[in-house]
Amino acid sequence: MPPLWIVRNRLFSQLYCGLKSPISTQTKICLTMARPSSNMADFRKCFAKAKHIVVISGAGISAESGVPTFRGAGGYWRKWKAQDLATPQAFARNPSQVWEFYHYRREVVQSKEPNAGHLAIAECQARLHGQGRQVVVITQNIDELHRKAGTKNLLEIHGSLFKTRCTSCGVVAENYKSPICPALSGKGAPDPTTQDAGIPVEQLPRCEEPGCGGLLRPHVVWFGENLDPAILEEVDKELALCDLCLVVGTSSVVYPAAMFAPQVSARGVPVAEFNMETTPATNRFRFHFQGPCGTTLPEALAPHETETVS
Repeated sequence: MPPLWIVRNRLFSQLYCGLKSPISTQTKICLTMARPSSNMADFRKCFAKAKHIVVISGAGISAESGVPTFRGAGGYWRKWKAQDLATPQAFARNPSQVWEFYHYRREVVQSKEPNAGHLAIAECQARLHGQGRQVVVITQNIDELHRKAGTKNLLEIHGSLFKTRCTSCGVVAENYKSPICPALSGKGAPDPTTQDAGIPVEQLPRCEEPGCGGLLRPHVVWFGENLDPAILEEVDKELALCDLCLVVGTSSVVYPAAMFAPQVSARGVPVAEFNMETTPATNRFRFHFQGPCGTTLPEALAPHETETVS
């Protein structure tokens, strides 16, 4: 096993979702490379040869569809940061407030459409599948816009806004109701002057399984919670197989996802970053393409002249 190939199944299963690395700052994940290239022709040569492509996507690609990121300046709902609300402690303390936050996010996302970046990935996946080549999307996003764009081979490592989990019986279910319950109708306004609705817990979303009726929570991974070991095992398998990796619209600061692409780069696989700005991981990658994903990805993933149509 190469010395830099340090992130494996057992470690993955113990990692939690958060903004800081759970690994010691003295741990080396990969070597810093030379300044990355922005030569699209060179990237396209790698793309033409790749048989198993992994796309790792983050909030940046959805931001281009108008989905709030709750990151950086202005990243607040009312007076709260996402990190203040997206925790088990916040839900235990004030489930009404947390459900207002997620109701607002569900309503916003339901009004949004996939952008050219989402569509380029989905079209590329379908096209290469016909050539016996694989494209797998690993997303940190919970908005299902990849799914809406037509992406099939998709790992949603942080869950989905449109799934719920019962806090009593544990059942996970899809839920696209708008509003998700009558008491949340018209609630969730993000303005900092808006008062919390203070909805009684018995009027919040409840489990519909026979004989249950337990309180539902969003089926998303909150800060401080473990990611699903089964999904992370799938991620690990895909990262081990891939011969080209694209990092799309991610800040590379949310762990453990921030380790995925450096792990791939450490074994010599080309990694291309598509982002509006550089990130802490940029210099670890072979390519960096700055600008909107909706502009850069359609060019990067367009049919190559060497492709054969079956």
